[in-house]
Amino acid sequence: ESGRNHRRQIVHGLFPASATVIHQITAPVSRVQFSGYSDEAIVGHIWGAKVAQFSRAPKGVMYALFLPASEGDHELTKDAILAFLDLLLQERGYEPLKAESQSARDIRSQWFEFILPIADEPEVERLLMERRFVILQGPQGTGKTRMAKRFLDTRYARRGRFIQFHANTTYENFIGGLAPVPGGSELGLRFEPRRGHLMNAAAESGDGEYLLVIDEINRADVAKVLGEAISLLEAEDPDREVMLPYDFAPPIGSRLRLPRGLHILGTMNTADKSIALVDVAIRRRFAFVDLWPDYRVVSQQQSRLSREFFEKVLSIFVEHATEDAMPLVPGHSYFLADDDETARRKLKWELVPLLNEYLAQGYVAGFGENVRALIQEIEALG
Repeated sequence: ESGRNHRRQIVHGLFPASATVIHQITAPVSRVQFSGYSDEAIVGHIWGAKVAQFSRAPKGVMYALFLPASEGDHELTKDAILAFLDLLLQERGYEPLKAESQSARDIRSQWFEFILPIADEPEVERLLMERRFVILQGPQGTGKTRMAKRFLDTRYARRGRFIQFHANTTYENFIGGLAPVPGGSELGLRFEPRRGHLMNAAAESGDGEYLLVIDEINRADVAKVLGEAISLLEAEDPDREVMLPYDFAPPIGSRLRLPRGLHILGTMNTADKSIALVDVAIRRRFAFVDLWPDYRVVSQQQSRLSREFFEKVLSIFVEHATEDAMPLVPGHSYFLADDDETARRKLKWELVPLLNEYLAQGYVAGFGENVRALIQEIEALG
């Protein structure tokens, strides 16, 4: 208990520190350095005989470098030292006592929020107004589709349409083309031009704001689906037109133009390695917004299990995932639960199958043992 009890006392003994902090602690703890000077008496005075428990830990050295934004910001310096001490103690199996646990969670929350920034709805709305064509991208379970539907229902007052791309989506489905219709002749069928989703959106939008939501936009071959209409996706040139191979009747006719008030909001699951990401030509025409797991949402859940395993999952991916594997981190929707029993079922029947799929596909090969250990811990819950 001594290591946990003296989390704050350590800081009081070391504080204040000057602008640049270089912090080195060995196990067993032998020396602390601040701003170029060393004072072994600090650790001896604060921990004294109570650091004996650390002498049983493997010998090692930890370093931390902190450069505050401005000199004299002692609160920021103190938080940096606390964060380092939390890491030191956590890696040795200690957690802060109840009196300090909220402070530790706050600092850890700030760290997760920094490395997993939250894209809020006002920011996405601003991009839609400025860029017109936006894609929400991120791992599954981060609320991309939910946010898109909420925009359609509230901000656009349901003036728009919601569609989903898939492997069989074609140019004829999205832009328009010839479609068979019953005929009155002996032949039985005849073909007439039929508008696709984009033409219908352009016709329905008129002079007002209109939102076309394309869920799972990268599940189709976007370049083929758009065809020549790709040139219309220029936010700063709403007067562009393309000639159509057929006459689609007013108000479209034989020319397609996207009204200024027509906005497109796509969603893209970056965790699905079985589908290709959109190519450079498409990417240049959209503003991409990253949606990451929202630590704040899970921290407000009533379930202790939800909060505990969310932090464990984030820690595993943050510490071990490569740049390619980081987009696989499960979103916060896997951890939304009001009680521990609901959380246990969601973890077992939703999160574990996802992690097993990652293992089977080799997506987390670099830290597979950590993922397996987490699965075993979840399965041990019953």
